[in-house]
Amino acid sequence: MTDRPLVAVLDYEIGNLRSAQKALEHVGADARLTADPALIADAAAVVLPGVGAFGRCMEALHRTGLAEVAVDSAASGRPFLGICVGMQLMYEGSEESPGVPGLGILPGTVRLLPAGVKRPQMQWNVLRPTDPSPLLDGLPDPAWVYFVHSYAAEDGPLTIATCDYGGPVVAAVERDSVAATQFHPEKSGAAGLALLGNFVERVRASVAA
Repeated sequence: MTDRPLVAVLDYEIGNLRSAQKALEHVGADARLTADPALIADAAAVVLPGVGAFGRCMEALHRTGLAEVAVDSAASGRPFLGICVGMQLMYEGSEESPGVPGLGILPGTVRLLPAGVKRPQMQWNVLRPTDPSPLLDGLPDPAWVYFVHSYAAEDGPLTIATCDYGGPVVAAVERDSVAATQFHPEKSGAAGLALLGNFVERVRASVAA
């Protein structure tokens, strides 16, 4: 049914991945927490959540066979969303785990938050859109969202939103059908649910196309 599109939430057995699944269900998706490549291939969209250390998460993705699946899913043209460490895993690497390659879905390296700020950033902060995106449509103004991280992507042309934490910190990026948030939309109240709702609308539109 396209009114509740199938969204595969990648289950690589690390962290609380079910909270993202439950939030996606709440905003209208048929969200399945899964490691089944066939189900993931059939899904209308794929979500890569994540908590913890970059290196351990990459190890878990490889152990469960989901690293290649994630790369293929992002390249398929279906909507793809990374969340928190899931966003960081999409890059080529991270200063947190030198020598550990990331998925390479997005270009660049994830860097330690700037000197002079408390690490991790573990707080609500205001999302500051920097480029128009349907994912950010209808969010409250100001949009308060919840962060837990010590590392962040480098700013660049893919950035669609930042937050202020010792200077601008990349909070969300987007390239074609691929998007990612450094904050946890599933823990960010009305603003987070609005963003996930926009993502599900994007999925519906891609199924109908």
